[in-house]
Amino acid sequence: MTPDEYLARLRELTAGFAEVASTGDHAAPVPCCGDWSLRDLVVHLGNVHRWATEIARTGEPAPQIFEVEPDADLTAWYRECADGLIEALSAASPEDRAWNFTAAAKIKAFWFRRQVHETAVHLLDAHRAAGTPYTLDPSVAADGVDEVLVGMLPKVKRWHTPPVVTVPLLLKTSDTGHAWLITPPGEDDVPGSRQADPAEAAGAVVEGPAEGLDLLLWQRVGLAESGLELAGDVAAAETFLAGPFTP
Repeated sequence: MTPDEYLARLRELTAGFAEVASTGDHAAPVPCCGDWSLRDLVVHLGNVHRWATEIARTGEPAPQIFEVEPDADLTAWYRECADGLIEALSAASPEDRAWNFTAAAKIKAFWFRRQVHETAVHLLDAHRAAGTPYTLDPSVAADGVDEVLVGMLPKVKRWHTPPVVTVPLLLKTSDTGHAWLITPPGEDDVPGSRQADPAEAAGAVVEGPAEGLDLLLWQRVGLAESGLELAGDVAAAETFLAGPFTP
């Protein structure tokens, strides 16, 4: 997606999140987010937006202060955080240099994409807390998979022990036609990753809907619930998919 397309998505996603924040039970637990309540999730995402806003404005690293408590109505506070982020990104030149924590290019365009996927996954979390259905758009989910595999996996040692890769693995989205090849680690002990042709040969193949793959990488679903099918060296694929992949 272009920066303008990411901005359009971000407007939709933040509006959707604000709607759930305004109607959901703030005490409701959030599945897959430890002991967080819906209120905790709203506070977290609002503060992430504030953090990204500062980086989008300056291009420099900013302190991660994710526990700032709203001093007003929770939903109004969240909308203010989201509006500030969108305003900062709208004013930013995507190709200007800016810090980020992944292997992606160190330019402000990163933050357009990152905030779309941060919001998309947490919007799913919010709907789950509220008990309402939500499905990720396949194109957004496939882009989210790419962000994790190409951007975060090369830097995974910052957060976790790298996932184990013993044979080349081909991960394919059946609904969007994308594919990524994951290769055993080299001297840096981190698996290799790149976009691939869906017809490439590999020791194991993982294929299914983009949403299932994206949510599995973000540990929002288990393998059994993801809709993914494994072929070839199934044990090697299962070992890799156990992750973790993300901060």
